[in-house]
Amino acid sequence: MIPTDLRELLVEPLQARAFFIDARDTRAMATAAAALDFAVARVDLAGCRDKADALARIGTALQFPGWFGANWDALADCLGDLSWLLAPGYLLLIENSSEWQAAQNEDFDTLLAILNEAALEWRERNVAFWALLPLPADALAQLEQREPLQDPDFGDSNAV
Repeated sequence: MIPTDLRELLVEPLQARAFFIDARDTRAMATAAAALDFAVARVDLAGCRDKADALARIGTALQFPGWFGANWDALADCLGDLSWLLAPGYLLLIENSSEWQAAQNEDFDTLLAILNEAALEWRERNVAFWALLPLPADALAQLEQREPLQDPDFGDSNAV
């Protein structure tokens, strides 16, 4: 579980990136982000069939413009822009991702890389962009037992 007041963490662009979190903390994260007037979007990947379905769900949640091409490059472009969704910060909650991750592992890894790339782009503008992937406590514990991921751009092992 995480501290009750998360606003100080959420406003910090240097900390923002993609993270797996305890699903019990989802509401607190969304509430804190909303209190900061962040754009908060939820993507539900339950029953997600494939990459195209995942991209469509993300595009809908973030109100992507009609020119969104529904491919990885277009996703990166839209996440790096968001001019139609102006806010002092962004919180993207990607819920129920476990099944899609297991079935589409390579695409899932690509999605995580694009989310982290977007966080870096927004960091350069001093804007926090968070992508949080809530997991049940037992799934999160299993994930934490794996060898930590190292990201040279972020410098810690809890990010994805």
